[in-house]
Amino acid sequence: MEISAAGRLEVRITTADVGKRVSVRRLSEPGVAGEKFTDTVGVLTSWTDGVLLITRKSGECVRVAESTLVAGKVVPSAPARRRGPATSYEELARVAARAWRPVESERLGGWELRAAGGFTRRANSVLPLGDPDLPLDEALTAVRRWYGERGLPAYVQTATGAEGTQELLCAELERRGWVREVTAEVWTGGLAPVADLAEGAGVVLSREADEAWLARYQRKGVSDVALRVLGSGPSVWFATVPGADGRDATDTPDATDATDAPAAIGRCVVDGRWASFAAVEVDPARRRRGLATAVMAALARRALDEGASAAWLQVETDNAAARALYARMGFTVHHAYHHYRKPGNAGTL
Repeated sequence: MEISAAGRLEVRITTADVGKRVSVRRLSEPGVAGEKFTDTVGVLTSWTDGVLLITRKSGECVRVAESTLVAGKVVPSAPARRRGPATSYEELARVAARAWRPVESERLGGWELRAAGGFTRRANSVLPLGDPDLPLDEALTAVRRWYGERGLPAYVQTATGAEGTQELLCAELERRGWVREVTAEVWTGGLAPVADLAEGAGVVLSREADEAWLARYQRKGVSDVALRVLGSGPSVWFATVPGADGRDATDTPDATDATDAPAAIGRCVVDGRWASFAAVEVDPARRRRGLATAVMAALARRALDEGASAAWLQVETDNAAARALYARMGFTVHHAYHHYRKPGNAGTL
């Protein structure tokens, strides 16, 4: 907090600081004896009618009454990162988009409208990297029309928590009634440490998602469109740990296991220095045997062979088991991303 020469806390932010990262202290219970304070750090996304709206790194929006402010100041736009590969939000967003391509896309200025028959929000949402070259309301009208023509709900994918992310756009969407339905995080880490974690015995790598792999994939009834999305990317690899009933899934597989639901699967896309990990799934009856680690290690070694050095992945904020696993592998949070939907638009995905 800002402290004056006289030792008093001061509010050193104004409406001119909208769009900047700030730290504020406010009275949590105004007028109550034994005053208590609450501190909030995030991007100041609006300051109107005596109310500040601050968007935290997680995407949570906090409303602060101007009358409760005790202190406030502008802070650096992005804290120094101590771990993980150096990268920007825009670089990661573009790499992630190439790793999960839609079957149809169209440009709206700096926005990319993406569709894939409703298979996942990521492939059926707007990626707003830049200006749409239209006033926001007109751009959103065009977005709703484009998705409506395809019988799909209109989603906008945004990000918060890193330099260059879209806290202001999030606030504008919420002001217009768009609802945040899903929040996840993008984590980054070094690739070599993942490759060193396990030998990956029994892990089979393939260029295609065969029937066995799809039998373990959590999204059932995968269509031809979904297969196109799964197979998209610069260099795609699928990992499978076969597992017949009654046999340890880490044993060396034989040819008869091809039709069995695998014990574990995973997907990796290599794109320059980056390797992405996704769809790492393990048979619930075989968890805690190191199978997820073995899958990722095998994929990491393949990615290293192709020249990659850094890794990224996406994880839901409520997936405690996955978060603990990735933290042990050396991954850390880079930023959060969100999907906003306009209510009343052709259902949900």
